Amino acid sequence: MVTERAPEPLSGMQERARGTGLAGALVRACRPRQWLKNLLVFAAPGAAGALDEPRALLVCVGLFALFCLAASGTYLLNDVHDAPADRAHERKRHRPVASGALPVPVAVTAGTLLGALAPLASLALGDLRVTGLIAGYVVLTLAYTRHLRDIVLCDLVVVAGCHVLRAVAGGVAVGVPLTSWFVLVLSLGALLVVVGKREAELRAAGSATPVRRTLGGYTRSYLTQTRTMASGAMIVTYFLWALEPGGTTLWHTLSIVPFVVFVLRYNLLVDRGVGEEPEEIALRDRPIQLTLVTLVALVAAGIHL
Repeated sequence: MVTERAPEPLSGMQERARGTGLAGALVRACRPRQWLKNLLVFAAPGAAGALDEPRALLVCVGLFALFCLAASGTYLLNDVHDAPADRAHERKRHRPVASGALPVPVAVTAGTLLGALAPLASLALGDLRVTGLIAGYVVLTLAYTRHLRDIVLCDLVVVAGCHVLRAVAGGVAVGVPLTSWFVLVLSLGALLVVVGKREAELRAAGSATPVRRTLGGYTRSYLTQTRTMASGAMIVTYFLWALEPGGTTLWHTLSIVPFVVFVLRYNLLVDRGVGEEPEEIALRDRPIQLTLVTLVALVAAGIHL
């Protein structure tokens, strides 16, 4: 029998968290801010110019919702698994499960239901390949939580792979072909973001023992070199696509500028140590937002004009 520890005094932030009620704690544990990653399902249909078709847009919106369900389910189960370590982390100790605002049984039940509901609900889209991709995402994420994240390099590949799965699912659901250029740029971009996150986490840990086990297997110089490699390869790949003879337009060529500025800006932010939460960069950094809007506008112009 496991003896329960007496609850520790709650901080002011934790008291406010509990004051919002169980429903509020559950919503926060689902991490709505991180649903931003699921916008990747629009990437392939958007690049193919298919989003102006009502059916394709509706399918993508439904797929986005399904990935939000799947992601939230895995976040809840991840937080239950990580609760002991999160309590030792300056920021993560305020998460609903770690702080006690969300009881473990509730988090496990909700996480299991959401993780199972997403692939089951995807059957309504009528494509078993999409169901397989969503189920694969759930399984891969849970395997990452249980074991794969403790393996150096494997943790980078798995998280980047989850980003790629989202984008591939969008293309498959709408029925647009995934070009080699698209997959390469997307994969390199996913690797850049994941490596930047690890580097920022390692910087934040400083001389203290990192909470994430695999961080001890990396060095700052290695992560910086890997980030530089991914950035350079990503830029070159985008150049080759944008300048492909007969395959692109002037608008695509012009999109090189915001694309390069985006990569440079992101690397600058990581060097400043603020890449630990990539979604916060996208939500708060105005230069990043401006370059992304400009990039999307120029690519859209190349497709539709």
